Amino acid sequence: MPLWLEVVVRTLASALALFVFTRLLGKRQISQLSFFEYVTGITIGSITAYLSVDVDNHWSLGLISMGVWFLVSLGIEYLQIKSVKARNWIDSKSTVLIKGGKILEENLKKEKLTNDELLEQLRKKSIFQAAQVEFAVIEPDGEINALLKKEYQPITPSSLGIKVAPEQETQTVIIDGNIMDEPLATSGYSRQWLHTELEKLGVSLDNVNIAQVDSFGQLYVDLYDDMIQVPQPQERATLYAQLKKCEADLELFALSTDEAEAKQMYGECSAKLLGVINQMKPLLTQ
Repeated sequence: MPLWLEVVVRTLASALALFVFTRLLGKRQISQLSFFEYVTGITIGSITAYLSVDVDNHWSLGLISMGVWFLVSLGIEYLQIKSVKARNWIDSKSTVLIKGGKILEENLKKEKLTNDELLEQLRKKSIFQAAQVEFAVIEPDGEINALLKKEYQPITPSSLGIKVAPEQETQTVIIDGNIMDEPLATSGYSRQWLHTELEKLGVSLDNVNIAQVDSFGQLYVDLYDDMIQVPQPQERATLYAQLKKCEADLELFALSTDEAEAKQMYGECSAKLLGVINQMKPLLTQ
């Protein structure tokens, strides 16, 4: 066999073996790497490159070496799953870097981090003052996660005591001008409904790049022609305005009537509707 052809065959065989081993090791090998996974990835990659071009040695030796590293890595991962002590020893533990707004300098030195590096990582998470951080840790993979103090956290419906219904997955119903029937059916709508919504927007199907339907049944459209301005869905805003109008009408009726019973009834209905509006406001005004 010519030397160039042998190199081609070795390279293809090495790439195939590397692909198979990586698939068997699982998705952790392509996510944030631990220390051991980092070493394993470099070593197996080096063996693969060596196997491709070193024609002086038999190819089976390289495959045996790759297989041994694969079995070692698989065994280590299995051990990490089964044993907390082994997992802590191999991957190490998370280290607290900030607690109650105070930077723990000793832990920074332990992790060989400088204050500048810590502040840089905080800025990447849109945190510009260390004093605002309640708790920050460096994970075994080197990533720094931080929790802001309560007073600096964004306001959410939960913090206001408002219960919000779970939102369903947004479905992509048109791609490249083609209707996707399965996502459309999953969202609970038909082709006729979709064509009607497109007519309301004044756009044709063949000019639609992507169209998506959210859990509220609102259709969002992106067109090929960027010069055409597509109006944004107004269903939720319209509903919110109608509810506010009804609440205002009930309050007006309560003020305009002279009958005590009717005044009380309109007042109670207005108060109940206002409570519903306040609960629905985060959903209708976002």
